[in-house]
Amino acid sequence: MRILLVEDDAVLREVMARSLEHAGHRVDPAESVEDAAHLWRVQPFDAVLLDLNLPQHARAGSTMGSGLAVLREARARGDRTPVLVLTARNRTEERIAGLDAGADDYLGKPFDLAEVEARLRALVRRAIGTDDVATLGRLQLDRRARRFSVGDAPLDLPAREFEVLWELMSPPGHAVHKRTLSDKLSGFDDALGDNALEAFISRLRKKLVGSGAAIRTLRGIGYLLEPEA
Repeated sequence: MRILLVEDDAVLREVMARSLEHAGHRVDPAESVEDAAHLWRVQPFDAVLLDLNLPQHARAGSTMGSGLAVLREARARGDRTPVLVLTARNRTEERIAGLDAGADDYLGKPFDLAEVEARLRALVRRAIGTDDVATLGRLQLDRRARRFSVGDAPLDLPAREFEVLWELMSPPGHAVHKRTLSDKLSGFDDALGDNALEAFISRLRKKLVGSGAAIRTLRGIGYLLEPEA
């Protein structure tokens, strides 16, 4: 998953980012209201971890006041990215305010990092309507374990090939736009070109031979994972 992590505590932000990256996720950190709002507008994410207690930079024209404002702005423009609110606030009225603003789940500090990741996985599964295990032919994705296999044999993939196949399996049979894949595989300073993406797809096609699954190119659109002919 590509995750927007919005947390003003530098130590906690670093610990959370390392934990999520160790689990195989891509993390884009933000420490202020303005940073969070900007990143959320320009980059698609699979999920957002949002602290409600955020500092506000003294910038001319800024109208943001809290994590709730960032969330309300995103929902107002139709962004339905799953949001897990993280905050030291534990009063009932504040939990309700977060949920009413559009949060999908709520976790008070202190929290267990393993629970944070488990809740994120559950939110994303719910959002895209997928189960823990997806199967096409002999190819299987275990989302909880973050593992691909073909029959009983594990299918070990480099990180970016793994992310491409994950996206194509979420769920299988749906078209994935090139821009979606490029955005998920790129950082803000290392945009992924079409040629690089085609190289990942080409390598995956070779590794999927005999798996019962194949990647089809949809010209002008992107790619589709379908049963192997």
